Order: sequence, then C-alpha cells, then structure tokens
Amino acid sequence: MKSAVTLVAGIDYKVRKLIEKNGILKGENQRLNNEVNSLNKRIEDLQKEINEIHEKLTALKLAKSLNREESRTNVKLKINELVREIDHCIGLLNK
Repeated sequence: MKSAVTLVAGIDYKVRKLIEKNGILKGENQRLNNEVNSLNKRIEDLQKEINEIHEKLTALKLAKSLNREESRTNVKLKINELVREIDHCIGLLNK
C-alpha cells in the first residue's frame, strides 16, 4: 500500500514541478515576445531614418549639381527624373 501512496506522491510532485516550469516558460515567452516587438519597432524607426537620410542625400546631390553650373539640359533632366519619381510615389500612395 505504501508503494501506491509513494507513486501518487511522486506523480503529484512531478505535476507540480511541470506546472511551475510551465509558468516560468510562459513568462519567458512573454518577455521574449515583448523583446521581439521592441526590436521590430527599432528596425522600423531605423528604416525610416535611413529613408530620410537617403532623401537628404538626394537633395544634397541635386543642390551640389546645381552649384556646379552644369548645363541647363542636365539640370532639367535631373529635375524631370525627380518629378517622375515623386509622381510614382504619389501613384503608389493613391493605390
């Protein structure tokens, strides 16, 4: 009879340990999910920053090209290229 009681006590102990471990793992999983969300937000912010810097670089290149007094046709071509790019972006936004 003691062996049955011992088995039940052993099973009870193991079940409690599993429940405890499950709680710990759920907490760790939640922490990791929060970390993933935080890192994804950081990636988005950095991507926005990269895009802003790229736009500033393009504007700076255009300004420098205008300061070099290039021929009028080259300047017009660059302006037309930028206008086409802006139109394309507007078209994408309207979809």
